[in-house]
Amino acid sequence: MLIAQSPRHRAVVRSALLRENIEKAGVPAVTAAWAYEVGSARLLLAVAIKQRYPGHAKQAGHIATMCHVGAYCGRYTILVDDDIDVSNLEEVIWAMLTRSDPATSIDIIRNAWSTPLDPRIEPERKAVGDNSNSRAVIDACRPWHWRDRSPAVNAPTPEERSIGLTRFAQLLNS
Repeated sequence: MLIAQSPRHRAVVRSALLRENIEKAGVPAVTAAWAYEVGSARLLLAVAIKQRYPGHAKQAGHIATMCHVGAYCGRYTILVDDDIDVSNLEEVIWAMLTRSDPATSIDIIRNAWSTPLDPRIEPERKAVGDNSNSRAVIDACRPWHWRDRSPAVNAPTPEERSIGLTRFAQLLNS
């Protein structure tokens, strides 16, 4: 199986531009944005926010998905709280699995801007110039109305993790 990887520099630059685009659109409290190398730094985006009001996550997700950097050939945008490191795919997926509900947390945008290079568009549609695709905006933030009562994250701090890895290195390297 061939998985196209984008050079790291493209992901870093596109991530910075994504954050800038979202902030320029007026979305407050964006703490981080990342355009993953897998998918040419276009197909999978993650944005972290410090939620300030109901609907803030949805607003940030839709803006990220449809701003200039996010709009061309996108596919998935995942919104997370600011306690998640968006450059760490494992943390983002963890947030999606534990903080989102498929029935209520996913918005679909249809007929979005794509490219004839999109491998998911059927050849018959490309032949007539239909290069549109759909997008999923996934709200993986704690629900606004009970965010203060959300279960605590059961994970070590980065410092505790480092101590544990150092202390048990001989067990982990065998």
